[in-house]
Amino acid sequence: MMTPRAVRRLALGAVVPALAVTAPAAAAGPPTHEGSAVATTPAPAREGTPRSTVDRVADFYGAYIDVQYDSGRNGLANSLRAHYLTAGLRADLARWEAAHHKDGVLRAKGTPVAWRVVYNDSGMGHCWTRVTLTWQDPGNRTHRTHLMIQSDLGSRLISGIRAGT
Repeated sequence: MMTPRAVRRLALGAVVPALAVTAPAAAAGPPTHEGSAVATTPAPAREGTPRSTVDRVADFYGAYIDVQYDSGRNGLANSLRAHYLTAGLRADLARWEAAHHKDGVLRAKGTPVAWRVVYNDSGMGHCWTRVTLTWQDPGNRTHRTHLMIQSDLGSRLISGIRAGT
């Protein structure tokens, strides 16, 4: 039987060589992309499931913002809306957009540079998630807006979008 001290020594012996291999890569700093003025760090692993209402909201906002960033509003953005949003919400968004002259999904003009989705609450057949959108102005200052997203648990479709706090 090994003593606790022997177990710690064995574990330390296994960890130190692994650190020696990864330390030079970490010390080199984040990778940069060829031709890019922005250095990026590797993103943490992302995962999800089509069964999760929160993951579906994150998938929608990630894809929608990518489409807006790449090409502005087009047929693909409308297809994403048709796939992820209820018909009632699409009609509400059309009215809201006509009145405010902004994108109803983002509640703003332009395209955010980042997004974050977290679970907020659930009950009575709905799930609420909080979406934080990060924007960058021409002076490279960032600001954030918050949205509260309502999803129907039965269909997992987004059924409401409102400004959050």
